[in-house]
Amino acid sequence: MRRTLVALLAALCAVLAAPATANAGKSTMIDFHTWQSVHDFHQGANEGTTPTPTGLTLSRPAGTSSYADPHTGKTRDYEYARWTSTRRTVPFPATELVTSWNATTPADTWLQVELRGRGGGSTVDSKWYVMGRWASADSLIKRTTVPNQGDTNGFVDVDTFKATKPWTSYQLRITLYRVPGSTATPKLTMAGAMASAIPDRFLVPTSGPGGAWGMELPVPRYSQNLHRGNFPEYGGGGEVWCSPTSTQMVLEYWGRKPSAQQMSWIPKGYTDPSVAYAARNNYDYDYEGTGNWPFNTAYAASFGLAGHITRLSSLTELERYIRQGIPVITSQSFLASELDGAGYGTSGHIMVVVGFTRTGDVIANDPASPNNQAVRHVYKRAQFENIWQRTKRYRADGTVASGPGGIAYVIHPRWLPLP
Repeated sequence: MRRTLVALLAALCAVLAAPATANAGKSTMIDFHTWQSVHDFHQGANEGTTPTPTGLTLSRPAGTSSYADPHTGKTRDYEYARWTSTRRTVPFPATELVTSWNATTPADTWLQVELRGRGGGSTVDSKWYVMGRWASADSLIKRTTVPNQGDTNGFVDVDTFKATKPWTSYQLRITLYRVPGSTATPKLTMAGAMASAIPDRFLVPTSGPGGAWGMELPVPRYSQNLHRGNFPEYGGGGEVWCSPTSTQMVLEYWGRKPSAQQMSWIPKGYTDPSVAYAARNNYDYDYEGTGNWPFNTAYAASFGLAGHITRLSSLTELERYIRQGIPVITSQSFLASELDGAGYGTSGHIMVVVGFTRTGDVIANDPASPNNQAVRHVYKRAQFENIWQRTKRYRADGTVASGPGGIAYVIHPRWLPLP
């Protein structure tokens, strides 16, 4: 489950900031852009970083900085180098942005992802907002988001920047860090962002066929509920592990899995240890949870895959990914009465769409199941599409809450083209 009081404040601010014309008749606007080629990295500003065919590396320190890790209480100096992207012009005023990155971080290294932008006719950029301090392991630093970054331009809600004044352009800045004297370097293979402007809507029309009816991908099945009460230092399993459980299902669909040595810290005989491994290596120490969206796709990318966060506009669009052999991880929130067959309600949940029945209903690996065998579910197309695509919903007490607006994790081999 994601979002607490911060989410309620975010939803209220979004309502207050939304133009009066925002309604269900307005079109969905989504722009996902990446920088990942040698050319892309050369076009940006390199301060001690070098673009190579296999990624952006720290070739010479641009300086040294001190980092006080709020989750360990330790302060340490690091050498750093920095890359700043070219400016991305968004073809519409964007109200939300989510960054993504793919990288490897050997021992003694980590990286920081920042975002800035401008909008409302301004020619002045906002400040840099930290979207994540990340390493694939948690021995050097504790991977984390940064709280309390709000100002008149907007604020960071865990992994999402919410613009008070919609942005029309933005830049990313990636800083690569290493322990002084080390020759190791982080290697950045992709940096990107999804900018969006989704209209306020409680109901979403059901989309038509997209060519994947009758297709089902053989994605492994894992239940998050088998882990309830385990590893409280990483959230404690159960309902809070839906995101890493879903990510691990897709990771193993692509034939990737942590090694026995990597999982040696997990007690012998533990059921589905790779799920616990995923939870630890997705854990956001500020959010105190495993549901940070880009942390999950960055985790998958650390196994040599490509991963990013975006929004999809419909199940018709999602079907194109299934046709390409790519399962899609989706976010949804609903009352128990809004999704037949689920047997529960949730303010935020992640599951994997693995295919469609011959009549177009959704086949999902839903980790909120009592055991691995029970993970496969068939959900009615209209119900599933609505709880995934809407941006507003009613709680059981009649109050209004936010909805996911089509959020999706896309994880795939680098060689496989996306639809």
